[in-house]
Formats: sequence, C-alpha cells, structure tokens
Amino acid sequence: METELSRELGIEHAIFGFTPFPAVAAAISRAGGLGVLGAVRYTDPQELARDLDRLDGLADGKPYGLDVVMPAKKVEGVTEADVEAMIPDGHRAFVQDLLTRHGVPELAEGEASGWRITGWMEEVARNQLDVAFDYPIKLLANALGSPPADVIERAHAHGVLVAALAGSAEHARRHAAAGIDVVVAQGYEAGGHTGEIGSMVLVPEVVEAVAPLPVLAAGGIGSGEQAAAGLALGAQGVWLGSLWLTTEEADLHSEALTRKLLAAGSGDTVRSRALTGKPARQLRTEWTDAWDDQAGPGTLPMPLQGLLVAEAVSRIQKYEVGELLGTPVGQIVGRMTSERSVQAVVDDLTRGFERAVTRINRIAGRSAT
Repeated sequence: METELSRELGIEHAIFGFTPFPAVAAAISRAGGLGVLGAVRYTDPQELARDLDRLDGLADGKPYGLDVVMPAKKVEGVTEADVEAMIPDGHRAFVQDLLTRHGVPELAEGEASGWRITGWMEEVARNQLDVAFDYPIKLLANALGSPPADVIERAHAHGVLVAALAGSAEHARRHAAAGIDVVVAQGYEAGGHTGEIGSMVLVPEVVEAVAPLPVLAAGGIGSGEQAAAGLALGAQGVWLGSLWLTTEEADLHSEALTRKLLAAGSGDTVRSRALTGKPARQLRTEWTDAWDDQAGPGTLPMPLQGLLVAEAVSRIQKYEVGELLGTPVGQIVGRMTSERSVQAVVDDLTRGFERAVTRINRIAGRSAT
C-alpha cells in the first residue's frame, strides 16, 4: 500500500490511524502506518508532553503525527468561564433531569470531570502546539479545517506536513488555498464530526478539486478492500479512526462500552449534536435520543454543548450507565466484532488490499481478452 505520500512520510503502508490512545498510535506506526494522536482532551500541556514521551518511546523510531482541534479564526480574550456563563439554566436543568431519571450517581466530592471539550479554544490549542513541536511529529492534522496561517507556517518551518479534514469539495478548495499539504476527505459514514456527503461521492470530488495535492479517504473504511476502493478513487491513503477503538491496545476504561461496540451493527449509530453541538456520528443511545427529541430544549452550538454535558458524560462513563453510555464511532462499527491487536488489524487491511488488487487485475485481464 505504498503511494507517493506514504513514501514522503517514510511509512510502509498508506494507512493513517487517528486515535486518542498513545499506545494505539505507536502500534499503528510500528505496524507500518502513521499513528496520529488526538490532542483535544489534553487541556494540560504537561499531560500531552507525558503522553508524547510515551508515544515516542513506544514507536521505536517510526514516524507519527498529532491531531488538534483549532479554529481558523482567532478569538481574543474569551475564557472558558465566559463561555460557561452563556449556557442557559433550562439546558442545565434538562441534563440534571435526564441523569436523575436514569439514576446516574454524582461524582465524588472534589472529583473533577475527566471529559471536557476545551481543545477548541485558541489558548489551549496553541499550548498543545508549543509542546508538539518539541517532538519529531511528521504530520499535524486539524479536525476543524485549516488552522491559522501562522500555525501552518510554523509547522512547515519544522518540516511538518499539515492536513485538514473536509466534508465537501468547497471545504477542500479553501484548505488548498490556505496552504494545506494534505486534505482528508471525510465522508458521512465516519465517526465524530462529519458532513452529509458519502465517501464514494466525496473522495473523487475532493481529489479533482485540489489536484495535485494528496487526499486521504476517510469514512466507512474498515477493510483492505475498502481501502483499495479509496485509492482507486484517487486518494493517496486512508484515514481510519473508529477501527482502533476495539483493539487490545486501546484504553476505553469501560468493559461495558467495549461490549456495546462489539455488539453494534452498522445501523446502530446516529449523527447527532448531543455531544459537542456539531453533528457527530456516535452510538445511538437514550442520551442521543433525548437530545434529538423535539420535545426537549435542543442542543446548543459548539462549544457550549460540550461544556454543558462534560460532567454528565464523565458520570455516565464512570458508572457505566448502559442506556446512556456511548462514544463517537462510525458506521464501520458493524465490522468491529472482536478485540484484536493493532498489528492484526493492519495485517488484515493489507491482506484485503492485496485481494482487491488481485481481483481487479484479473478482471482487467479478462476484459482485455
């Protein structure tokens, strides 16, 4: 699975693996892909440095990257407390009522929420970058599109390629104009924040829109055959996130959540604003149903929704409240039926890719006769 982009990055397979777990990112890199660590949960730069130390040590000298959530437009002088004050009391009451009805216990006195989406904030994201550029990262990806121009320049000065996710050809063209090096075309099937266009349609549109920039195919890819389809559509690699959640190296801190993922089918996800305020594909639960119910107050825009539900999500996860317990995951969850090592997943991807290429070559050969 070599492409021009994979050769430029020094990886054996054009497999880019996004994950919040350092051990998973390192294992992806050791297996010949490029592990990309998600940074959004690191509000403390020292915690990010600790996990990058761990990732760097486990990667055995193989290249890896970092994914941040950073707005293109800088917002000056806005603190987390300022944003918290914008949350309506009615929404806070709705959350509390939902938790009470499901018997979700309170956190222990003095225990802080372990889940807060604050990496979107300018100050937090820049602190993450101050740490990241002290490490030999090869790729900096931004989940909110193109990062600010000075960040792109800074990355290039460190010899780091910059990638940005796009849900439409127009998004991709804006990324190209901003100086991005790699565009990740993320289809509707993907987990987490995603647009409304399916991967089969989106990938070739983006490839055409930004040529000759390299494009990675993302969304609905969990097998080597699907990876081969992405490359056949013009992509130079595949970006995979959900597939790693049930690997042996992943640390979900919840056996109940792992069981739910392994049991879920491809129709058991929903694209909902319940988690962050932006449409994000996740397991469908009574939590998502409550927020999507027209009888409720409706979700708040990002970042208000993420701050509103932070403590609630921590409580649901800590006490493993089954009816409410969920996670961002793509429609490919239906293929995630057993816990396997990252190496086993990559081996399966490469074998499936070889099968697909052999099949297409055979078909082409027959067509020629």
